[in-house]
Amino acid sequence: MAGRMDPETGAISAALERLRRGRTCFLIAHRLATVRTADRILVLQDGRIAEQGTHQQLLDAGGIYRVLYDAQFS
Repeated sequence: MAGRMDPETGAISAALERLRRGRTCFLIAHRLATVRTADRILVLQDGRIAEQGTHQQLLDAGGIYRVLYDAQFS
């Protein structure tokens, strides 16, 4: 997905990746490419956690995350 980012966004994403190694980090994002490498992703709906898991687990579950992912990357 990094190939779809502009150079500035890619540089920010790479810097965040380096900074979060070995740390607990909360990222809030609308672009799913930003969070897809996270250890755990929480999907909020109406102020509540609707889904949680890894990128692949959430895609496989076919819920809200999958719908958002398909909308952004299709």
